[in-house]
Amino acid sequence: MAILEVLKFPDPRLRKKCAAVKEVTPELKKFAEDMLETMYSFKGIGLAAAQVDRQIRLLVMDTRPKENGEYKLEEMTELERQVPMPFVIFNPVIVRKEGKTTYDEGCLSVPTYYETVERFNLVEVTGLDINGKPIQVTTDGLTAICVQHEIDHLDGKLFIDRLSPIKSIRIKNKIKKFGYPDPSQPQDEEELEELLADQEEHRL
Repeated sequence: MAILEVLKFPDPRLRKKCAAVKEVTPELKKFAEDMLETMYSFKGIGLAAAQVDRQIRLLVMDTRPKENGEYKLEEMTELERQVPMPFVIFNPVIVRKEGKTTYDEGCLSVPTYYETVERFNLVEVTGLDINGKPIQVTTDGLTAICVQHEIDHLDGKLFIDRLSPIKSIRIKNKIKKFGYPDPSQPQDEEELEELLADQEEHRL
């Protein structure tokens, strides 16, 4: 397996729409495994193929809460626990969505920035699993949020596009002007507190 390069906004390749795969080949299966390794290496909980410069409809994720090296499955909802983790799905399509929820989302392609995003609370998704077999899952909670976030990537969208125009423009302009701050070298006490708080959030 290999660690892949994760593209960062405003890289224009993140805006490309991804195409469905015709079949899950051994090469695509290995690529999915590389994506999982990449996601874990950056301490993310989700990753879309578009983020590693591959324009195919594939996402991987693992939303299991972890503490001291152990998974805390009791902190997941009943529906979340029914989703096989790590979760790999090709050609994901949301066929049902219900309710509303909000979450402070982060992103491996927009590191160090977090904002509250509104999503559907429950989604039903169909696609192909890592072995090319049809799969259908219904989930809610963080797992549902992550699925929606990653599918956005496959459509060339980022979570910052879902913010109010004022918030979205402010963040995009700040990133284009200053880039991404180095979490290991905060500039002042206030920034240090923000970065420490951000580390408690999830990067999708």
